[in-house]
Amino acid sequence: MLNLPYFCSSKFYLLATLFSKEIYLYWYELMKLIRQFELISEEKYKMEGKIRGFYHAYVGQEAIAAGCISATKAEDLFITSYRDHGLAIAKGMSINSCMAELYGKATGCAKGKGGSMHFFGKDVNFYGGHGIVGAQIGTGAGLAFAEQYRGTDNVVLCFFGDGAARQGILHETFNLAMLWKLPVIFICENNNYAMGTSVKRTSNVIDIYKLADAYEMPADTIDGMSAEAVHEGVERAVKRAREQGGPTLLEIKTYRYKGHSISDPQKYRTKDEVEEYKDQDPIQKIKQTIIENGFANEEELNSINARVDEKVAESVKFAEESPWPDDSEVLKDVYADENYPFIID
Repeated sequence: MLNLPYFCSSKFYLLATLFSKEIYLYWYELMKLIRQFELISEEKYKMEGKIRGFYHAYVGQEAIAAGCISATKAEDLFITSYRDHGLAIAKGMSINSCMAELYGKATGCAKGKGGSMHFFGKDVNFYGGHGIVGAQIGTGAGLAFAEQYRGTDNVVLCFFGDGAARQGILHETFNLAMLWKLPVIFICENNNYAMGTSVKRTSNVIDIYKLADAYEMPADTIDGMSAEAVHEGVERAVKRAREQGGPTLLEIKTYRYKGHSISDPQKYRTKDEVEEYKDQDPIQKIKQTIIENGFANEEELNSINARVDEKVAESVKFAEESPWPDDSEVLKDVYADENYPFIID
């Protein structure tokens, strides 16, 4: 069994550049884990009503999480938007605590108070899960400023969607990030649609990476359906940041198979379009590479699949058996000081 925390270590950071058998098997297992987590969560939401509130699935975008985690080290920080499950799992958060959070249970990563959009794992340097569109862009730069101030060589990966690229905070942040040469990688996960609005309907500039030109920021566009391409692009940007070369904007072109959220009827795109992208499925690509290179056979991959299924099933059991938050928790964690005077008897 692959030891996932080990593969987030500095040692793995060196091994990953070789794209060895180990890295391909790691990518495969991680992406299968993310997808199975999402599919079972959707089932628990739609069919059983055990998960409520907002829910934004990462299905189809798994190669981004895989490539980013293999190109970074455990000390690097991730911050993202409300489509956060995949990146949280990739960063090493317990899937038990993630599932419990979806259920709203006290054992969840945010004590059952945040839900789908607000996963948080400080112990693994995962800083959210943010529900306000684009808010994490400024916060990501702030995290990078803190690392720079402390004199570390840690890098921040700040993820946002194509819709958030139209927010004013992006331009203000890009300006300061370049001025201060902050160690931050701005990653636009461009899945073609901001809710139900296509990129082409929101701006004359449809190549989002070109927004960096106004600030003379290095930028690139990457195939988000390829874990290899994501790893290589992120690795270059991370190297630049560690060497005090400042920020980079990466537009990673991907596609979500599910709707914007779980309630999305998806009338803005055709079924043929979705199927066309499914033909480029990142998990199937990795599987094909594994088989063709003799890294594993079908039986061995089925063993990985079974292990993933078992992990996700265990997370569901954990969530369902966990307690609900106590009523006394309702006003806690709003302020850093629990004795803040806004508590009403």
